Amino acid sequence: MGKGCIAATKYFLFLFNLIFFIFGATIMGFGLWILLDNQSLIAVLQDSSMVLKVVSYILISVGSFSMLLGFLGCLGAIYEIRCLLGLYFTCLLLILLAQVAAAILIFFQRDWLRKEANEIVSQVVVNYPGQNKTTEQAWDYLQRTMQCCGWNGREDWEANHMIKNNSLDLYPCSCHNASLPPHNMADSGFCQVTSNDWPVYDTGCLGNVESWLFTNYGIILGICLGVAVIELLGMILSMGLCKSVHQEDYTKVPKY
Repeated sequence: MGKGCIAATKYFLFLFNLIFFIFGATIMGFGLWILLDNQSLIAVLQDSSMVLKVVSYILISVGSFSMLLGFLGCLGAIYEIRCLLGLYFTCLLLILLAQVAAAILIFFQRDWLRKEANEIVSQVVVNYPGQNKTTEQAWDYLQRTMQCCGWNGREDWEANHMIKNNSLDLYPCSCHNASLPPHNMADSGFCQVTSNDWPVYDTGCLGNVESWLFTNYGIILGICLGVAVIELLGMILSMGLCKSVHQEDYTKVPKY
């Protein structure tokens, strides 16, 4: 390989490692968001499930590791250090295999994940209002913004202790359908029914979440494939540069 090709490979590899560094920062930021967020469905799930907390720590660890790997890859590319290039290739291969394994695991465990989410949210609805204000605020926010009521439907709220044991006819304020009277209702807590039926959304939040995922399925899949392509190109470039550096070093060895 000529010097021009080696230089081009070196700087392309540097660029890919820079992208990989940014990708790692994004993953770490997503993990921190899951851990610290208190305004979405994630907050409802992670507060009641150790699984999601563990996932957030894994994402933070993977993101940090990816940033470190990108940094080492940049050093190996610029200074043509063979051991760093070899280490970079090995780590990329392991990460790619781990991503494939995680995708397969999520696919085959999707029914269990759906059941777990259903149980967690059902407990939030039944015990509302309880001691965990952060989780309840997140659930109220989700119902208002996604215009839904309950996880599977408004019937989920019929199991709520407050609604069942109160002499007044109550319904969750965050479920209130904004197109129906009365207007200017509270954003959380319970409201008193003033008509024959609850003026709430009929759709459950599960359906709206699945609809959002289906709508953005192409974007999510595209991001995953893009990441895989970047990793494969990084592996190819690192091996090409490592081989070129080895050949260049071999030609410099004096022959007797």
